[in-house]
Amino acid sequence: METTLLIWLFYLSSFYAFIPGLISRIFGFRAFRKGTSETEFAMTFDDGPDPRYTAQLLDMLKRYEAKATFFVVGSHAAQHPELLKRMQAEGHGIGIHNYVHRANWLMWPGSVRKQVNRTNEVIERVTGQRSVYYRPPWGIVNLFDLVGRHELKLVLWSGIFGDWRKRLGEDRLLKRMRRKMRGGEVLVLHDCGATLGANDEAPENMIRALERFLEEAYAKGLRSVTVERLMASTQKAHKAEQKAKGRKLSPMKRALVGGWLLYEKAFKWAFRLQEAEGAPFFHFRQTKYSGQTLELADGERLEKGDSILELHFDNKMLFDFSSRSRSAMQTAILMVRETERSLPKIAEHVRRDPKLREAKGLYGVSMINRGPEQFGFQVLDLPEGLFAKMTRVYLKVLLGVLHPSGASRLGEQSQLLVPKIMLMPMDVLLTRDFKNHKRADRKRKPADEPVRTALEDTGEKAASDNIPAEKQPAGAVT
Repeated sequence: METTLLIWLFYLSSFYAFIPGLISRIFGFRAFRKGTSETEFAMTFDDGPDPRYTAQLLDMLKRYEAKATFFVVGSHAAQHPELLKRMQAEGHGIGIHNYVHRANWLMWPGSVRKQVNRTNEVIERVTGQRSVYYRPPWGIVNLFDLVGRHELKLVLWSGIFGDWRKRLGEDRLLKRMRRKMRGGEVLVLHDCGATLGANDEAPENMIRALERFLEEAYAKGLRSVTVERLMASTQKAHKAEQKAKGRKLSPMKRALVGGWLLYEKAFKWAFRLQEAEGAPFFHFRQTKYSGQTLELADGERLEKGDSILELHFDNKMLFDFSSRSRSAMQTAILMVRETERSLPKIAEHVRRDPKLREAKGLYGVSMINRGPEQFGFQVLDLPEGLFAKMTRVYLKVLLGVLHPSGASRLGEQSQLLVPKIMLMPMDVLLTRDFKNHKRADRKRKPADEPVRTALEDTGEKAASDNIPAEKQPAGAVT
């Protein structure tokens, strides 16, 4: 019993803490670690503000006309608001570093959220603006930092030097910093030595070493900018590169996608998913509904124990669509056309199988849920609860993995990434003329209401996949 409990604790801790930390550090998922500029780098400072050292640091940065980003500890910022005001007045960025310097692995998601919000309230009260940049203490993220908190931009680093230890010394610190003296780097130093594991007088060495570093860097034509500026220039360069070369994935991204698609094959085999002939875009299986009672459009009710066809997208096709498309609109068009082509073939497959006709309808849960009414689906809210929360986490991770621009989509349109139930009664599937019905639906739209396809509102967020009905209260996730 004790061994089993330890194993489960290991699995849970790995899922909550270790694996997200690995993904963010190695793959850079949702985290900004390094830019692409040839001439600009970002200086960042953690743990302050400190009444002794932060003012000295600001004086030195001002002499070199250098800009930096300060990730402040909320309790320190509350005690020294004048330093936050000065940071803002002199053009520096201000980010969040929790209210107290405690690792996110040691706190529940709600506790971390309180730490973040409390710090942001201090920043807003002093500067009049909320921060959108977040660096957890020691750069340690948990699962909900990685796939939640999309109102914030997670910032890590490409260079860290151990400057919190006084015994490192000024010269050795400078030597380490020189190895990262180039454009695009995100360097982290510490303007406070009052945190656990740090030496109180260590920032003295840091400030002296940094002044020598800036002197040499500026002589080489390099300059320090805020994280915000480096991120903006990197994003602009990335878009230009994508436009010039098309959507080519890095070897690491290809390996990650390949592993996930291999898992999907195993899932399809394990749960014996079917597909209609000539309609590989959707997989399905007949199973029992296990969620709350739902009202169907035809007046019937879907109740626990009723037979349903659990519907899943083919994620390889979704990935191929988004990879070869030049825009969100083109991805949407490909998906709409494939759905138009696939649903009649699924209907024909069901007509030939008396057992499948016993199902009350097609059922799935997806984040691609804006516009499927044109095909005859009802779109319903997913009941709040543990399943809904875990579904959001799962599908957002899937989007980040499978979509070529998944991480940016998560940041740009997180408010739209809400899983919803999609339900089509069986008589609708078997009697609907999908193309003609869709045209008729569009004609019935008011003249001033734009016609939307399933993805036009949400861009290229082709995130859907497989959580078996046995693991959830309501059915399939597609």
